[in-house]
Amino acid sequence: MTQFPRTEVAGISLPRLLMGSNWILGYSHTSTSADAMIRDRYATKEAVAELVEAYLSYGIDAMMAPFAGNQALLDGIRLAEDKTGQKVTLIDTPIIDVADTQQARKAAMAKIESSRRCGADFCLIHHSSAEKLVSKLKGTLDRLPDYLDMIRQCGMIPGLSAHMPELILYSDQNEYDVQTYVQLYNCAGFLMQVEVEYISKVIWNAKKPVMTIKSMAAGRVSPYVGLTFSFASIRPCDMVTLGAHTPAEVHEDVEIALAAIERRYPVMGGRNSPNQSAIPGARGGGQAR
Repeated sequence: MTQFPRTEVAGISLPRLLMGSNWILGYSHTSTSADAMIRDRYATKEAVAELVEAYLSYGIDAMMAPFAGNQALLDGIRLAEDKTGQKVTLIDTPIIDVADTQQARKAAMAKIESSRRCGADFCLIHHSSAEKLVSKLKGTLDRLPDYLDMIRQCGMIPGLSAHMPELILYSDQNEYDVQTYVQLYNCAGFLMQVEVEYISKVIWNAKKPVMTIKSMAAGRVSPYVGLTFSFASIRPCDMVTLGAHTPAEVHEDVEIALAAIERRYPVMGGRNSPNQSAIPGARGGGQAR
């Protein structure tokens, strides 16, 4: 199959489409019943491996997730690696205790060490932790270098998961040892704290590659709309994180993403409904003219 285009972060080659984990771990952003449906489907390593193999068939060999405590996910990744002979780069997003106490620092180090034990290559401090360090008055992320150093001590590449755009702005301004960012970015503005146009500018001005998330606004826009917007409006060095519920969704969404990058119409079927559109070609793919 076609191999997905790649970029580079801190000397590590990564696909421009990353595996997401919400549709494995049960974070639907929709309902508790949807969360339960996801968890039921991916309760075993075999189910996880089947999904991961679909991504790997396109060379999409990196996943973003909170890995610690999610053993079925880790076991499924290892099973897929064994079956395909391909290594999956793990981008961990741990929640750490950032209180300014000796006990909290020990707890933070222990959490970061658990990322390394999971096999993570990247450790991106979760936004819920990193945002507690923001000082808008000073334009700093107080004590962030301490945690970045912990990540380096554990042999991983440091980064930040950012919902607040200030995390990217202040990190760049202060030249912290942050090698990549996670940033919310979608055409609907879902969960974003400021306007889409402003976040687009933040991404384009970032000094390091950005891993965008929520491209389909957790299902509130279609893959064609969400992925086309994202790849049309980020830089060639940036990435989109894509979650999927089934291998079939992986294949469909990868085709849409490739078409967006290649500036062509994707090969995809139309949606089923009792009353199909009479527009010629509406039920199938088309060719760009």
